[in-house]
Amino acid sequence: MDYRHFGDAVYIRVDKDEEIVSSILDVCAKEGIKSATFSGIGGCGSAEIQVFDPDAGTFSTERHEGVLELVSLNGNVVDGGDDGTFWHAHALFSFRDGETHCVASGHLKSAVVRYTAEIDLRPVIGGVIGSAPDPVTGTRFWSF
Repeated sequence: MDYRHFGDAVYIRVDKDEEIVSSILDVCAKEGIKSATFSGIGGCGSAEIQVFDPDAGTFSTERHEGVLELVSLNGNVVDGGDDGTFWHAHALFSFRDGETHCVASGHLKSAVVRYTAEIDLRPVIGGVIGSAPDPVTGTRFWSF
């Protein structure tokens, strides 16, 4: 992984065999970034995506492996205070199943890069977005 600051943004290149979310969190820790949004594209070799069932309060997980185009990645990093840093991301992957082009999308649990991923990290300027548990869903929501 390598990254550079340009203006208020941090541009991250995630390299082969590196995990995308942990790379973003590493940059945030090194740079003291408490809250940010991010987006990205790239090529992955494996990914775990989830869909949340609010009635059951659980996630179902799908794992994909092979040549996965990361068509879209959008997410955020927020400060959970004593509970640490939290992240929330959604991703869309395209891939082939034989001659059929397919897509898979949802909440991103993890994605390992096959050749590269390019991430645009935008730190929050002038404040910090926090995270608080939601008693209804058991997940965490932004707290201002």
